[in-house]
Amino acid sequence: MLAEQRRKRILELIEAKNSISVAELGQIFGVSEMTIRRDLRSLDREGFLKRVHGGAIADRGRSYEPPFLIRAPESAGEKEAIGRKAASLVKDGDSVALDVGSTTLQVAKALVGVQNLTIITSSLRIAAVLSSAPGIRLIVTGGIVREGEMSLVGHLAQRAYQDFRVDKAFIGVGGLDLANGLTEYNLEDALVKREIVNHAARVIVVADSSKLGRTCFASVAPLSRVHTLVTDSHGPAELMAKLVQKGVEVIQA
Repeated sequence: MLAEQRRKRILELIEAKNSISVAELGQIFGVSEMTIRRDLRSLDREGFLKRVHGGAIADRGRSYEPPFLIRAPESAGEKEAIGRKAASLVKDGDSVALDVGSTTLQVAKALVGVQNLTIITSSLRIAAVLSSAPGIRLIVTGGIVREGEMSLVGHLAQRAYQDFRVDKAFIGVGGLDLANGLTEYNLEDALVKREIVNHAARVIVVADSSKLGRTCFASVAPLSRVHTLVTDSHGPAELMAKLVQKGVEVIQA
């Protein structure tokens, strides 16, 4: 297959699936991942799609949210390492807010076995992981379920966070940018995240490097509210240095 034909087919696949990985495309076309990456770079330059870590997504607006089942496998190894590193920041007796998202889910998994914790979450996936964990008192916010995301949103979820003051909050975001701070794809989730940030003594953002320098649709909080960023080792060095200059503790897993 000629490169032009392959790239046309790549666009058709992304239009149908919204996102696709380099590995999957390599298997479909029987070519090397290096060849696929060249294709994606070319299509990205022409404005037909948006390259992300490990693949590409349709070139949609800032409010487009890739489904959880597509996001979760992306950078899976990095997210697991971030989760373990972030969980190591939790101390005996801490009260913790765990935000929704694929990376905060890894934090929850790493906290299983830690004793004497109180955890509040608006994620049904996290609740399922921690519901039978010994030594953890689990509080689920309540609210309206976002199908697919399995997050709880609305007045009940927002109000629950207003009633607590937690030691540490682990926040997942769609984007973290020096100028625009923390942003999210979906306004309903963003409103809940704001309440988490506003009622936490220490705000810890957990995000793989694909989220860094990105701005999404709904504002969550300014960068000044962030105490710590736990990320992988692939983030741009210049951006990492500027975050540190702004007073953000950067921990690379």
